[in-house]
Amino acid sequence: MEAVKGLSEDTTESKDTERCNDAECGQETDNGLDGGFAAWSVVFGAWCCLFCAFGWVNASGNFQEYYETHQLRDYSSSSISWILSLEPSVLFATGLVVGKVFDNYGPRWLLITGTFLHVFGLMMTSISSEYYQFVLAQGICSPLGASFVFYAGLSCTATWFQERRALAFGIVASGSSLGGIVFPILFTRLLPTVGFGWSLRISGFVILALLIIANLMVRSRIKPVPRPFTINDYTDPFSEPTFVLLMLSVTCGFFAMFILINYIVLEAVKNGIDADFAYLLDSLPGRILPGYYGDKLGRFNVMIAMCAFSALILLVMWLPGTLVAPRSAAVYVVTSLLYGFASGAFVGMVPALLGQISPDITKIGVRQGVLFTCISVATLTGSPIASQSSVSNTGPFGVCRSLRV
Repeated sequence: MEAVKGLSEDTTESKDTERCNDAECGQETDNGLDGGFAAWSVVFGAWCCLFCAFGWVNASGNFQEYYETHQLRDYSSSSISWILSLEPSVLFATGLVVGKVFDNYGPRWLLITGTFLHVFGLMMTSISSEYYQFVLAQGICSPLGASFVFYAGLSCTATWFQERRALAFGIVASGSSLGGIVFPILFTRLLPTVGFGWSLRISGFVILALLIIANLMVRSRIKPVPRPFTINDYTDPFSEPTFVLLMLSVTCGFFAMFILINYIVLEAVKNGIDADFAYLLDSLPGRILPGYYGDKLGRFNVMIAMCAFSALILLVMWLPGTLVAPRSAAVYVVTSLLYGFASGAFVGMVPALLGQISPDITKIGVRQGVLFTCISVATLTGSPIASQSSVSNTGPFGVCRSLRV
């Protein structure tokens, strides 16, 4: 009996050792997946990351209108839009490097460095007065730091969830939506009282506080596995038909999405309508609810349905509404609420879809980097092209409607 007992204990210890070795080697295990305090605390920390990173980018439409009438009034709308287009482009494009760093070394130094760069860029923007200064501070430095915390938050979330991954990413992505609501309100309320400089500095302090929380909470469930750099890490995803199809579809979607974000405030102001917050107001449930139902009904099924819904909104509501009644507040508000709900799903579901088709979770950082780098080309060119179309009297939203379909 003692021999049998000893053999049983040895077998148990052997299994435990194998399980530990799996974790040390970065292999995905079921321990701690889809729930518990550790997993949901990472979700909250990642929520703070996206609130400060993507949420700040979502607020860029307010700067387009402000710069055209203040510091950069001598520059064309197209020139100013390049600054704002750089923000999501830099945020996404750095994924090629940031994703590899995450896979090899984990999130810690990415979060620390990203916090410093994001806040430093905003502080430098607050004292900028020349075009090149805004490009360097707001267009490059700030989104570079934002990209570090953005990828760290998304990649860590992917390691903690499997069955409820879409819901988790929907909650995390709602941070970007709420950030896109809070920062414009904060900016417009502070601007008349403390001026442009201190409005940005106070926003920077808010971001600093939230990113300190993120630094304390965001961590990966899987121990990082240092691997040598190989070009195959970046080319292998393109040998997968599912990855290529996902990349092409989301790139087309992001090409059009930021046009509306950057120009709806400007168009509303020119038509005498205050629609600053209508677009983002309802994208909060648009990011959480589709994730919840995506886990139950199929993530790709829900994604296709919401993309089709957003196209119908633009064709049925936005196109005829703005042509027939261009000064109608109801057209702006209803279209913005519905489109915010539909497009919010687009942002929240992409990381979950990528996780679903990824065979090796230990390479999720590189795969996210490759996908979002492709998206960065679309986010960089979409708004400037739309701006040029407005000069030729076709209107920026004409391009947006066509591309969104």
